[in-house]
This record gives sequence, C-alpha cells and structure tokens, in this order.
Amino acid sequence: MIKILWADDEIDLLKPQVMFLENKEYQVVTFTNGYDANEHLKENNDIDVIFLDESMPGMTGLETLEAIREHDAHTPIVMITKNEAENLMEEAIGAQIADYLIKPVNPNQILLTLKKIIESKDLVREKTESGYQQDFRQIFMEINSGLNHEEWADIYRKIINWELKLDDANTSDMSEILASQKSEANAEFSRYVIKNYLDWMGDEDDAPTLSHNLLRKHIFPALSDDKPTIFLLLDNLRYDQWKTIEPLMQEYFKVENEDYFYSILPTSTQYSRNAIFSGLMPADIQAHYPEMWLNDNEKGGKNMHEEKLLSELIRRTFRKPISMNYTKITNAANGKSLIDNIQNYIQNDLTVIVYNFIDMLSHARTEMEVLKELAGDEKAYRSLTKSWFENSFLWQALQRVADKDIQLIISTDHGTIRVRQPSKVVGDRETTTNLRYKVGRNLQYDRKDVLDVRDPKKAGLPTPNVSSTFIFAKEDKFFLYPNNYNHYNNYYKDTFQHGGISLEEMIVPIIKMSSRT
Repeated sequence: MIKILWADDEIDLLKPQVMFLENKEYQVVTFTNGYDANEHLKENNDIDVIFLDESMPGMTGLETLEAIREHDAHTPIVMITKNEAENLMEEAIGAQIADYLIKPVNPNQILLTLKKIIESKDLVREKTESGYQQDFRQIFMEINSGLNHEEWADIYRKIINWELKLDDANTSDMSEILASQKSEANAEFSRYVIKNYLDWMGDEDDAPTLSHNLLRKHIFPALSDDKPTIFLLLDNLRYDQWKTIEPLMQEYFKVENEDYFYSILPTSTQYSRNAIFSGLMPADIQAHYPEMWLNDNEKGGKNMHEEKLLSELIRRTFRKPISMNYTKITNAANGKSLIDNIQNYIQNDLTVIVYNFIDMLSHARTEMEVLKELAGDEKAYRSLTKSWFENSFLWQALQRVADKDIQLIISTDHGTIRVRQPSKVVGDRETTTNLRYKVGRNLQYDRKDVLDVRDPKKAGLPTPNVSSTFIFAKEDKFFLYPNNYNHYNNYYKDTFQHGGISLEEMIVPIIKMSSRT
C-alpha cells in the first residue's frame, strides 16, 4: 500500500480528500505543522509521498521542505499552496519538488499527481516496450533489405535511440531482445562492409564520407570569416555516448545539425585519426610524408604528427591563410591549460582540440578490475562517460566560451564495440597485437570471422612487408592466439575494443552546434 504524509494546518478541512485517497487504498498520515511532520519522517522511512502546505504557521512549507531534504533527498514532495508567486514556485522547484498544486485542490487533481509520481515509471515502461514492439518488425525488415550506407546510419541511430529509451525505462526483457536485434544488425552490416569497402576506395561518389574526407567535406566548408570554429575530436566517442552527453551540451549550445561519417579500417587511432588530419589514406601518408608514418611493428608514437599533417592539409586546401590552433589533451596539466587558454584559442579561425580521455577509459577498463565493475555493460559505460564529461576540464573550458559567438563541431575518429566471441589467429612475432585487427605475414585465421585484405594498397593501407595481410574482425569477435587461449578469453571478453567492423566502431557522429547567445 502507498503511504502518504500530508502536513497542513487546515488538515481538518481536507478530510474529504483524505477519505477519497483512503477509499482508493492509499494510507494517509496527517500533521498540522511542519515540525511534527519532519520529526515523524526522521523516525520513519516508510513514507512514499509527502504533501506540504506552503503557508503553515511556524515552519513554512519551504522551511519544512529544506529540513526534510537534510535527511531525505529522495522521497517525492508535492507543494500545495494558495500563493502563486513566481519566486515561491522557483524556490520549491529548485529544492527538487515532484509537483506543485494550487489550492483549492480537488481529489482528482491529487489522484493524478500520485499516479504521475508513483506509477509514471510503470507507465513509461509499458509505453516504451509497446513502442519498441511495434518498431521491432520494421527494423528487422530494414536490416535484411539491402541497405546503403546512409540507411545503415539511420538504422544504427534508431537502434541506439531505442537502447537509450529502454535503459531509461529499466526494462530488461525488452533490452535483451534489442541486444539480439543489434547483434543481427551487426552481422548484416559486416556483410555489407565486406562487399563494398574496397569499392569505396575508388568510387567517392557512392562511398560514405570516410575519415580522410571528414575535414574537406564537413569542417572546412563550415569555416566562417566572422565566426571562429572549434573542432573538438573526442577520441573513441560512440553515437550512444554522444546522446548521453548531449543534454548537458544543450544547456549552453544549440544543435544545428547531426550527421555521421564512416571510420576507415582499421578503426583505430593510428589509422583513422592520421587520415582525418592529413586528408589522406594511410598508404598516401606513408608515400608523401614517410617521416610522419610508423607501421604497427615499428617503435615510437603513432600519432605524433597530427598538427603538421593538418597544417599541410590546410596549405593544400585554402588559397588564403587560415589561422589555426591545435591542442591535444592527454593529462590533467593539459586540461587545466585548456581552461586557461581557450578564450585565446578562439581568436583563430579554427581551433582543433583532441581529447583522449574516452580512449584511455576504454583501455583502462581492460586493465583495471574496478573499472570492469563500474562499466560492466553498455549502460554503465555510457554512465561513466557522462560522469567524466560533466566533471571534466573539457566541459569547464567549453562553458567559458559558451557566451561567445562561436561554432562548435564535435566528432571522433572511431568508436568501440563490446567484444564477446573469440576467434583464433596464428601469426609470427611480427604480427600486431590489436584484438580487432591484425597485420602480418602468413596469418592463419577463420575466414568466416574476418574481412581479409591480401593487397593492403587496395584498402589504402601501407604494406609493412611484401606478403603482409590485414584482417579485420567482424561483429563482436576478437582475435586470440592459441597460447593461453582460455586465460586471455576470460581476460578480454566483454571489454570494449576497436579496430574492426561494426556499427559502433565505423558509424560515428558529427555534430554542429552554435552558442545560445
């Protein structure tokens, strides 16, 4: 039975409303003042909803509300008052009330408020489940209808939007069905990529925007003479993670456009991000700037020359000079410097910020048991991303320029997928260690699990050795060597990895925003 505490100095006049609620099988405990109500709540934790009269003598409703919140932050409170003053309403809402009713209140008003507070979760759950059930068959038919790259992006976004809705509604059974449908979508998407990827290398008209065309197609055309542009690249940002932080961003910035591009293979930082900033495929970077490219098996940092590659791309693209600042955030000192200097950075036409935290979070989750607990599934991984962002140096820096007339473009280099299915690979000591792609000589693997590229140049990739082959894992598979197979299977299963073929890794967001001022 739902138990209500109702405090009002005229409670005797409210007997009809109390009797109405009791006839509806609610239990009502009444008090004539805020002090007694608060003392009762300190000693009893069985109250489900609190009704407070705002204008009680002694402790007012707002004072009672503040006293209750000192020891009870969660029980829903409904403020009931004769006073419609705006400042009172703002104070009550600021104190996190569940609803606000104006006297005189009739029984049906109270009943509707209770249904909204107590039963809203069930109603939302039922409506969400019903909505997905209706959409399930349509998604199923679209997945199997021979989609093009734009339609695959639409399907992916639709699946993610349902994933977020079902998470919010806390409906585990339907979430499991959606997870199965998402897995089926990834299987079909992998077939689509395997069939078309090499053709995209030579036919830009039929290809999606790929990493090496991102700046040319989406960033450079947006540059303005009278409005500075910030291009924020959040390494490893998936579409679902963007949707998680979007509400925070929208408090300060307006979303003008939400688009997508496809990360090149391998969907890893070394390849995709160098391609983004150079405007070239990796094989062309190696050919034109050999001093700026290292293969997987060569020692040294693989993303050390992004600023130089970007400067070269700008020089090749624009006839007139473009003022540009590039900054990469990899530690706390860099983050603090970003906060201190961001207002100076936006004096340039283009400010590029590369923020590496999400990528580090992905790798740290593999290494640290505590993060495996904190980010045990997709929902928790999104929550961890949101918690980081709203407390990050980056968010503080962006708020400092939110009142400026700027354009903000947010994107990434690739996403990640939670890997589930091991696939055995045999290679020599020169074979790369990445779990979602391998490059090496004489690789032995299960062909049904991979896209294999025996001539890397056809995929725009460098050839470390004459007989090098690239293989890319499909769906949620990850590569393991036969040695210590079970140990590494247990270690890496259910971790977030990148480098291969999946909706999560390849279809990534581009968001164009402007200041609300």
